[in-house]
Amino acid sequence: MAVSSDYGAFMEKFILPPLPTTSPAQLPLNRLTFAVKDIFDMDGYVSGFGNPDWLKTHSAATSTAPAVLAMLNAGATCIGRTAMDEMAYSINGENIHYGTPLNPCAPDRVPGGSSSGSAVAVSAELADFSLGTDTGGSVRVPGSYCGIFGFRPSHGIVSTEGVIPMAQSFDTVGWFSRDPGTLNHVGKILLGLPNEKLVHPNKVLIAEDCFKLLSIPTTRVTKVVATSIEKLFGGDILQSVNLGDIIESKVPSLKHFMQNDNTENKEFSIKSLVALSTSMRLLQRFEFKKNHGEWVTTVKPNLGPGISERVFDALNTSEQDIGPFDSIKTQLQEALSSLLGENGIIVFPTVPGPPPKLQTETTSLETFRARAFSLLSIAGVSGFCQVTIPLGKYEDLPVSVSMLAKHGSDGFLLNLVETLYDTLREQVCIAEKVNY
Repeated sequence: MAVSSDYGAFMEKFILPPLPTTSPAQLPLNRLTFAVKDIFDMDGYVSGFGNPDWLKTHSAATSTAPAVLAMLNAGATCIGRTAMDEMAYSINGENIHYGTPLNPCAPDRVPGGSSSGSAVAVSAELADFSLGTDTGGSVRVPGSYCGIFGFRPSHGIVSTEGVIPMAQSFDTVGWFSRDPGTLNHVGKILLGLPNEKLVHPNKVLIAEDCFKLLSIPTTRVTKVVATSIEKLFGGDILQSVNLGDIIESKVPSLKHFMQNDNTENKEFSIKSLVALSTSMRLLQRFEFKKNHGEWVTTVKPNLGPGISERVFDALNTSEQDIGPFDSIKTQLQEALSSLLGENGIIVFPTVPGPPPKLQTETTSLETFRARAFSLLSIAGVSGFCQVTIPLGKYEDLPVSVSMLAKHGSDGFLLNLVETLYDTLREQVCIAEKVNY
């Protein structure tokens, strides 16, 4: 366990001031500090990608990633580069080479990855916000585990130039904050959005089947959300849905990945989402191999447990394994767009429960990981935007919920969360006094 003044969050600390301007006070991120995952190019620094062999075999960047420059241009000060999982290939946050950043919200639990240090830096109040990346869940998961906000934007909306790729079909630049206002301000800069008034949601869909995957009482989350929505926007926009059934009927190409699914325990498995997750992870492996297979086979890096197995699986992936992914993605986008309409959101758990304990055996994590990726694959495959919202604690462990909106509705979702959060927090206080 990493125990230090910086919670083990940083690979390297330094001060990179905002770019000079005549009116710094007018900049939207003036006086805010931020940290950057060790996957972004920064002029004069080597991106370590979570692995010492990568660090040794790569040279310093000669330019800075546009996402980082945008923060500096907006008046924020960078305070360092943060720890991450090796090659961005885990959602746990443990790193055998550099140690595991300490989760300020649950010190005996993992912080979540792969943007572990970025989440910990914000949760521990070492930085006002931070940048990470989310391919399979690497902002949403550590955001949930560390009790903070995490935003995965619509795929392709925020530039990934100057970011080491993991799997381009899913890679996004995401960000963390402790409050929804900062989350929104950072988002406006990265997304290039003007300040707009809140557009009221006309449909809030509670994915009941997804909440059955949750290991804590579902009412601890659903009642908080439903009551808050009703107070602000009226109860008539609330609907319950079985998301898995909708996806199964509207995404016929998933049958390619459902034929060999022998899952019997339906309480802990949603067949269509398991298939969705399978398709996502196969394409991720194939793209990872195209990006880094040659380096891995040439350098033969020392990789930690879990990571080495995943990298090995990736190197043995062929194009034939991918199957009808393009048609799955298109059908899923059409199905969710039709379901959401113009200004709808879907509410579901970010992850199936609290963060696992540190150094949990890989085999023991498999069921949890499978259920997590079932949930994470919804935004992953569709490319829609998703926000992780902290909802206090249950039995002294962090609780979160996610909201998903259609592709390009990032500003709408950010505004909604900022407007809704005070009411959510009131309902959380009530929920924490009641034995749900």
